[in-house]
Amino acid sequence: MILCLFILTVSRSHAQEIHNKDSAVAIPAKADSVFINNHGLFLNPVEITGVRAGDKAPFTKVEIGIKEIDKRNNGQDLPFILNQTPSVVVGSDAGNGIGYTGISIRGTDASRINMTLNGIPYNDAESQSIYFVDIPDFASSTNSIQIQRGVGTSSNGAGAFGASMNFFTNIFQPTPYAEFNNSFGSFNSWKNTLKAGTGLIGGHFTTDIRLSRISSDGFIDRATSDLKSVYFSTAYVSKKTSLRFNLISGSEKTYQAWNGIPEAKLYGDSAALQQEYLNNSGYAGALYNTTADSANLFQANRRTYNYFTYQNQTDNYKQDHYQLFFNQEISSSLSSSVAAFLTRGKGYYEEYKNGASYTDYGLPVPDINDSNISVTDLIRQRWLDNYFYGAVYSMQYKSGKSDLTMGGGWDTYSGSHYGDIIWSSAGGVPPDYQYYNVPAKKTDFNIYMKWQQQLGKWFNSFADLQYRTVDYRINGFDNNPQITISNHYHFLNPKAGISYNRGTLQAYFSFARATHEPNRDDFETGINEQPKPETLNDFEFGLNSKKPNVNWGITVYYMLYENQLVLTGQINDVGEYTRTNTPQSYRLGLELQGGIKPAKWFQASGNLTISQNKILNYTSYVDDYDNGGQQRALYKKTDIALSPDIIAAATISFYPLSVLEISLPAKFVGTSYLDNTENDQKKIADYYIQQLRIIYTPKIKSAGEINFAFYLNNVFNKKYEASGYTYGYYSGGKLVNENFLFPQAGTNFIFSVNIRID
Repeated sequence: MILCLFILTVSRSHAQEIHNKDSAVAIPAKADSVFINNHGLFLNPVEITGVRAGDKAPFTKVEIGIKEIDKRNNGQDLPFILNQTPSVVVGSDAGNGIGYTGISIRGTDASRINMTLNGIPYNDAESQSIYFVDIPDFASSTNSIQIQRGVGTSSNGAGAFGASMNFFTNIFQPTPYAEFNNSFGSFNSWKNTLKAGTGLIGGHFTTDIRLSRISSDGFIDRATSDLKSVYFSTAYVSKKTSLRFNLISGSEKTYQAWNGIPEAKLYGDSAALQQEYLNNSGYAGALYNTTADSANLFQANRRTYNYFTYQNQTDNYKQDHYQLFFNQEISSSLSSSVAAFLTRGKGYYEEYKNGASYTDYGLPVPDINDSNISVTDLIRQRWLDNYFYGAVYSMQYKSGKSDLTMGGGWDTYSGSHYGDIIWSSAGGVPPDYQYYNVPAKKTDFNIYMKWQQQLGKWFNSFADLQYRTVDYRINGFDNNPQITISNHYHFLNPKAGISYNRGTLQAYFSFARATHEPNRDDFETGINEQPKPETLNDFEFGLNSKKPNVNWGITVYYMLYENQLVLTGQINDVGEYTRTNTPQSYRLGLELQGGIKPAKWFQASGNLTISQNKILNYTSYVDDYDNGGQQRALYKKTDIALSPDIIAAATISFYPLSVLEISLPAKFVGTSYLDNTENDQKKIADYYIQQLRIIYTPKIKSAGEINFAFYLNNVFNKKYEASGYTYGYYSGGKLVNENFLFPQAGTNFIFSVNIRID
């Protein structure tokens, strides 16, 4: 199976296999609906044209259409559906792809990946990260996905600082339908999805609805997930106008597994190592609920261990998205789109804290039974209560060889961060006590202009200029309520490129600049240590060929960073470990992808990324418990954390019968490091994962379709970790490294039954 990873230049790309034609629909031959065939505008509404890169745009991208999405959609979260795309690494806190999941692209983490839903920004405004758990089973309503690697074109929301992901739902079906999709798998994992649509009513109206439920016990102990979601969309379509309303609602309750597992737990096997860990770990007393739990650290299943044992150590959050789109074809060459949105989120996570100091929670030490008690066990809830609202727009003009798009957006985030103590073992806590309340407000405005011009017969030029301004106000932090932030940023992001398109061959070169403001945690520093924005200059060169049965692509990229924010271990002047700016760093890589379909019964696809990811003149800081203060170390050139030098994926598919598909997806991820010191004691080992997918779609006489799908994940039961973190200190004259890792599940299965009625 390892061989299939290296069938690269002879495989079939996703873009060719499932491009827009896969989601095209046949329109009934009625006089009142024929116009839709003649005006494709509202089968592919213009709200996506502002953020998506066109076929001839000089940017590195991949398209995933509805057929491929459906094949991969078995209940696991969106990152796992994208796992076979180039330069992608995914992982899951619970270990089986359900619940909290993460993604990186070219080593870029989710806080630097821009994500939009129908052109509307999705990233969390403050952390700038992506919480897929808040939109469970969103893949079941997604018609197409475009991933732009690198800076890409101008988009709405947080600046794309390494990649963009654009998800699109607004393609309707012209005839009524109903679907019932069910999956069951290892770890008592269930997915139940009910979908239905009216089709086009009276040539103008359409409505779609989806109800979903996903639950799992998780691979990690107690890492349960209970996820529910609703999708509702209704639209009015006429010859030149469309009006659409979307409701996307998700709720999640997950047991916490986000602290990982100590490496000593995973790989230590001696009593001496156990005792050394318990003696030296600063977490031994702080993260376990009881002394007995700490003492039993090495007695549970090593790879599934979860040191949270409190019954309700859970994360609870509900998020509702309201989207309203208006599209207008003004003339044969001019069209416009405007959308308004509101995202409402509220929830908390609850946790047990043992030995908590009263003074840390702003409470006086109580006098109970004539004795002062300075600490208590307690249960606290940390809340988020936020509104995110705004509007995005675009206007597109096409005439002859020119294509101009003007667009932009405005949005405001208003959020409250507060914490409540709901129980105390020793008393001394007032009823309904709130120990912090620190609101924040962030306003983001951007405007861009894109111009694509055909030059002669085969060349196309592209120019894109975006102006973005951000106003960010933070009224304190939970640990440092006295720190207030009021920052205003102005960013100018130019992009330009040229492409050569002749027959099936395309070549392109582009330059794109992105700027990225620090996130909320970066500001929890003293007034004299405020972080600077990050800047990325991205150079992309690509060459590809697309033919019916064979295609291939080569991309060379150079991503040069200025003031990239990284963890150094340095303690700031308020006693926090926060990211600091490093002057210069870069990512230099080669991406290969391609495919072949030599016969109806066989096809293969694959991709390979080889890269260098380096920080120049990096200084690390390590706490010195023996002498106080911190020790420093200088590195002239070192690897960026969690950035593997090799990432590869491949899929071989067989079609022995017209109703049967047997596919073998595979993934290889090279070695990476938990921090920026390139220390072999702080690394994540490389891993190779093989999967098996079997889809059987029997022919039935009645209208509709039924298929059965079987997924076998991690066929060879590889023991591997997808991510982690570390900290170190000097104690007893030696360096102690505390590594925490996120193990992923061994061999596991998912079985699906999908029924569709037309």
